[in-house]
Amino acid sequence: MGQIVLPVLHMPFRGAGCNPGAAQAGEAAHRWAGEQGLVLSSVARTRMLRARPELRASLLFPEAPPDRLGLVCRWIFWALLVDDEFDDGPAGHDPRLCGDTVGRLVEVFDGAVPRSPVERALNDLRERTCTGRSPEWVRRFGSHTVRWLWTRYAEAAERAAGQLPSRADFARHRRDSGMMPMLLDLHEVVAGVDLPGTARSLPAYIALREAVIAHAGLCNDICSVEKEAVVGHGHNAVVLVQRDRGCTLQQAVDEAGVQLSRIAERQQRAEKELARQMRAAGVEGPARLALERCVRDYRALVRGDFDYHARAERYTRPDLAEVDRQGPLSRSFTV
Repeated sequence: MGQIVLPVLHMPFRGAGCNPGAAQAGEAAHRWAGEQGLVLSSVARTRMLRARPELRASLLFPEAPPDRLGLVCRWIFWALLVDDEFDDGPAGHDPRLCGDTVGRLVEVFDGAVPRSPVERALNDLRERTCTGRSPEWVRRFGSHTVRWLWTRYAEAAERAAGQLPSRADFARHRRDSGMMPMLLDLHEVVAGVDLPGTARSLPAYIALREAVIAHAGLCNDICSVEKEAVVGHGHNAVVLVQRDRGCTLQQAVDEAGVQLSRIAERQQRAEKELARQMRAAGVEGPARLALERCVRDYRALVRGDFDYHARAERYTRPDLAEVDRQGPLSRSFTV
């Protein structure tokens, strides 16, 4: 496969740069991983260095205080480890093994005693994150985390069956398979807000949130399509466009770039509609301030996610992708 040329992607939001605490957050995340017993193979260690979780955290949350930036960085570190195990490792090609592993992680999130290092790390993250949050926020964050985990099993089952979903089915799947729903929940932790149901249920807020999630998923698919081709991962919106259109991969990337621009425009429309709906619904006081904070910060999230994919070697150097399918599971996932 020849090298793909990424199209000039429309990005209407200005970047705020990196959080100055990025390096410290990255160092703290690696120390935390060691404390949890997360032992990375040489391949996994190289992947993590190329993925740079501290870069993503610092671009998404450029104004986060050090402790909250560190929490987000730990979550991204843990999620990258899980992603690579199920995308590129043996569990991603064995639905029974994948299902058992995901099932255990879900049980731990629900309060079961952790046994493996990756389970202990998840338990630690859950306690750090959910303490002091409202029951509704905890339920929502838990739902997003669990749904994210089960998408790994869904992909493993389709992969083992030699199947790929329709584009419509994949769009629904992709909403849950990216980490952005969890990161939007974590944004409330970083920002120190907890949106009430009256604010969260405004149609324009829902549309705004969905646009952010859709942009992150498609941006990732565009920037990772070459890397995923190396490891044989077909659950990618660009790959599905190529299949359905019968076009070249470059043409599919170009079409996805147009779609990405339209999603950014959807976000801008949702911002304007939200302002009108807040006035019409009489949303005032802390709820209004929290929604206005979300509008501002979601722009930074989308721009930061966009910039991260343009800077991290995980996406800029697909030629460095490595497959590690030795053994049933990595040491971090076993008791």
